[in-house]
Amino acid sequence: MSEKLFAEFPPVSTEQWEEVINRDLKGADYDKKLVWKTQEGFNVRPYYRMNDLDGIEFKNSAPGQFPFVRGTKTDNQWLIRQDYSLEEGPAKANALALDGLMKGVNSLGFKVDAKKGLSEEEMAVLLKGISIPAVEINFTGCCPGKTFPMIESFLKVAAAQGVKKEDIRASFDFSPLHNLTVRGHFCDDAFDKLAACVKAVAEYPNIRVINVNAYDFNNAGSSISQELGYAMSVGSEYLSALTDRGLAAEEIAKRIKFTFAISGNYFFEIAKFRAARVLWANIVKAYGVEAPEAQKIQSHAVTSAWNQTIYDSYVNMLRDTTEAMSAAIAGVHSIEVLPFDHPYRKAGEFSNRMARNVQSILKEEAHFDKVVDPAGGSYYIENLTASIMKSAWDIFQAVNAEGGYVAAFKAGFVQKAIKEVSAKRDLNIARRRETILGTNQYPNFLEKASDEITPEMVKRGACKKACDCTPEAEPLEAYRGAQAFEALRLATDRSGKQPMAFMLTFGNLAMCRARAQFSCNFFAVAGFKVVDNNRFSSIEEGVKAALEAKADIVVACSADDEYAEAVPQIAEAIGDKAVVVVAGDPECRPELEAKGIMNYINVRCNVLETLKEYQAKMGIKEL
Repeated sequence: MSEKLFAEFPPVSTEQWEEVINRDLKGADYDKKLVWKTQEGFNVRPYYRMNDLDGIEFKNSAPGQFPFVRGTKTDNQWLIRQDYSLEEGPAKANALALDGLMKGVNSLGFKVDAKKGLSEEEMAVLLKGISIPAVEINFTGCCPGKTFPMIESFLKVAAAQGVKKEDIRASFDFSPLHNLTVRGHFCDDAFDKLAACVKAVAEYPNIRVINVNAYDFNNAGSSISQELGYAMSVGSEYLSALTDRGLAAEEIAKRIKFTFAISGNYFFEIAKFRAARVLWANIVKAYGVEAPEAQKIQSHAVTSAWNQTIYDSYVNMLRDTTEAMSAAIAGVHSIEVLPFDHPYRKAGEFSNRMARNVQSILKEEAHFDKVVDPAGGSYYIENLTASIMKSAWDIFQAVNAEGGYVAAFKAGFVQKAIKEVSAKRDLNIARRRETILGTNQYPNFLEKASDEITPEMVKRGACKKACDCTPEAEPLEAYRGAQAFEALRLATDRSGKQPMAFMLTFGNLAMCRARAQFSCNFFAVAGFKVVDNNRFSSIEEGVKAALEAKADIVVACSADDEYAEAVPQIAEAIGDKAVVVVAGDPECRPELEAKGIMNYINVRCNVLETLKEYQAKMGIKEL
């Protein structure tokens, strides 16, 4: 006799679950304790059940079928991409690319100097020894004046190799709206030149010449929903502008490629890429396109530079791994993993190898390429997909109401919305509500910035992209979330000083140890030397040890109920030989402040601003 799996277990209703949860909360507010209020504009519940799939229209679709939520293909093969600079010339880039191809890369990206482009002779050198049918070739940094000639050069070299038109897989990231977004400038004839590029590759079914750079929004600290919503607006703007110039919407859609960032929000990123497929398919269909191949989005995913750090930079490898996992599970066309040292130097052989191998492991050892949309059917992921879709669609419609992306950006509508989100994220980082491992939380206590780290690398706005033209709009500011804390720590490293914070632990063992660990972590974030201690048997013993150590800061670490009596004794004994700090926010604080004890650190602090104050006390100037 066959029996259903788990039939012996009685079903548990949602009401029963809620009853147990509320009982365990013991009167605490359910929403405050368990409901996650995200920056995406929607809330996430603590758990989801099968009935939460009701109303999700796409839940029963299959891979390769409209609206493509489960993938544009019936497999989960993606391309491993690595980009190479042409700064040292096409021959050097060619050598690096050939080496990459031997080590797992099957999608090449070449970073072109926008002002120079590539001649036919240079293109031939760049592609020497590369079998064009065997690899995808991408060009980044394309600009209006140089893209068309570069496309012609590429096609001539391919023809000289005898490659069939249908066997060429390539992309040129010509993106006039990228220039508007990051430089504030938009050429009047940019869409005309873009139309010419589309016409130039009309006989080449697998060449894309339009790039929607959603990465720009992530670089500015946007939310995931904003990145997706504004990307859809940019894509729609291209469709609208080029159909106005006589091109068929189906042909335009086949020439567009999206470049998304992959943030560290693991499950949300899986949902984002699934949502992107649905949104784009419906937008293209709204332009009267019925051909499934034209409705399918082509998504290139790049690990987020916004998430990367200069301090404790090897942690970037871990970030790269989880981010690449999100994109692989979501089912994208190609993935580029940024080297761990991307924020502060040109990648070398080691960092490039590590970046490549992240994807090779996901394929060859973790077998992520063997299953299509493994997240499909998950109550949580399906609901996230629907929520992100709605949030991004609302953003898309808001931009349309402003007259489209160009009009909305020139009016400052896009910038204002992203700044509101990025400011909240910056404050969350400053208060450690959002953790950047190794930077604002759990730093490497012994790390010192090497000489190759410059103030320009950690100061916002120091590396703005120059524009030869007069800006028509305020460009988005690209930065990294860690920069404010990195500038803080670099100020200490470059000051020639390393203030010592000494943990004066006493009284309750559990509380003094917990607060000492918190305080060590707190001051080490600014590059201060921290000296921890298990527990002193008396206040006198602790004060003596602190003075002998020549501490600059003495942190009183114990339970709140011991502070009223002990802290004034510590302050009196220390005198003006060090700054006395209380770990915590005790009820006796007003009483202590009345006695002149004014320094406190606790979990509610703005860590960034508080540490700046202590740097000032130590005579360390901001960069």
